[in-house]
Amino acid sequence: MKTKLLLIILGITFFSCETKIEKEYITEPCPEEEKIPMAQLKEELTQKGFQTFDYVDEKSGDTILMQQYFIAFLKKGSTRSQTKKEADSLQKLHLAHLGRMYEEGFADISGPFGDDGDIRGITIYNVPTQKMADSLANMDPMVKAGRLEIEIHPWWAAKGFPLR
Repeated sequence: MKTKLLLIILGITFFSCETKIEKEYITEPCPEEEKIPMAQLKEELTQKGFQTFDYVDEKSGDTILMQQYFIAFLKKGSTRSQTKKEADSLQKLHLAHLGRMYEEGFADISGPFGDDGDIRGITIYNVPTQKMADSLANMDPMVKAGRLEIEIHPWWAAKGFPLR
C-alpha cells in the first residue's frame, strides 16, 4: 500500500511539473546610421563628378539635395533567336552582371517589368556620367548578345529618400 501511494505521489509530481526552457537574450541597440551633413555630402558628390542641385521643400522648409542618376531601359533586342539553353545561360550571366553592378556600387536598383512589352526592365545607375552608365550597361552579356538593347536617360532624385 505504501509503495502504491509513493508511486501515485511520484506520478502526480512528475506529470504536474511544467518544463520551463528559459533563454537569455543579449540585446544591444542597433547602431544608428551616421548622418553625413548635406553640405559635406554635396561636396563629396561634386568632387566625384556628380551633378547635384538644392531645392527648398515649401512644406517643411528643408533643403533637399538632388542628385543626377541614369536610368537604363533594357529593351527587347533584335537578336532573340537563341535556343532556350542559350537564353537561360545568358539570363544567368545577365543576373550576375546586375548583381555585380549593385555590389560594386554602380547600380542602386534593377528589375524587370511585369508585362511582356518591348521594355523588359530598368537599372538605375549611380555614376557621375551618362557615358559611364552607358559603358556599364553595355557590358551586360544580354546586351552583348543582342537579346537586349539599352536606352539611357538622366534622372534626378532626392538623396536619402527611400523607396516606399
